[in-house]
Amino acid sequence: MENNRIENKFCACLGSDNVYRNEPMKRHTTFRIGGPADYYLCPHSAKEIQKVVEICREEKLPYFILGNGSNLLVSDQGYRGVVIQLWKNVSDIRVEGCLIHAKAGASLAKIAAEALEEGLTGMEFAAGIPGTLGGAVVMNAGAYGGEMKDILKEVLVMDQQGRIFTLEKKDLKLGYRTSAVKEKGYIVLAAVLELRPGDREEIRKLMEDLKQKRVEKQPLDLPSAGSTFKRPEGYFAGKLIMDAGLRGFSVGGAQVSEKHCGFVVNTGGASASDVLTLIREVQKRVREKFGVELETEVKFLGEF
Repeated sequence: MENNRIENKFCACLGSDNVYRNEPMKRHTTFRIGGPADYYLCPHSAKEIQKVVEICREEKLPYFILGNGSNLLVSDQGYRGVVIQLWKNVSDIRVEGCLIHAKAGASLAKIAAEALEEGLTGMEFAAGIPGTLGGAVVMNAGAYGGEMKDILKEVLVMDQQGRIFTLEKKDLKLGYRTSAVKEKGYIVLAAVLELRPGDREEIRKLMEDLKQKRVEKQPLDLPSAGSTFKRPEGYFAGKLIMDAGLRGFSVGGAQVSEKHCGFVVNTGGASASDVLTLIREVQKRVREKFGVELETEVKFLGEF
């Protein structure tokens, strides 16, 4: 009865079509792994997100903000709380001169395509990152020499009390895979990116070149959560793992990619437990062989 009461509150706020109970998270992560979330919600506006957070606070329910699930490992037991998905449901993009206004659920690939269309340069590095703007802001995502900090102008966020405000770039504390948004537990609602006028053909060529590099070097044919480990200072995680003799090393359905050792892939039917066991073994062997501590870049949700 208690669960029905809470579900009814969410349905009154979002409509029953946007409220799911015991939703398998393997449907919503690029790893294709994860047990059920107690509640899975798809709000369509800042006001709805605000209301959902208010209900979670009133009911003392933990919640997790999900984009497209591209950097996430969910426990086999799932998540005892509320998953709030901000993806296609909140993904509007608007271009004004050199500024791109985008909501948190907009994919980086789609924003980069809009930038190309408008002849704006600076976003090329992000075209192949398989995530949303919200997640990219939280972790200051980067690739091929570019980072979100290079193009962010301001970010609209919501705090855990439901207050909405704007953070200027100087207040974002953007560092390697971190930000003030991450440290404070804010929810990204939208952001403004500042790009520069460029040559459309040069922008297209750079995007295609970077795409080709990804296809050649990354295991895009198998489910994964992207780069599994952060780059240790002075090293490359993938090279350390390869030099530790772990290329192709597997536990159950989880494997160190044979194509790029910095990726753990799901070769079929991998459990979260398989992935975690493999990660710990990789960390142990790299520590023993090189004295380097590998930190995970992938986020973990649920009990492990």
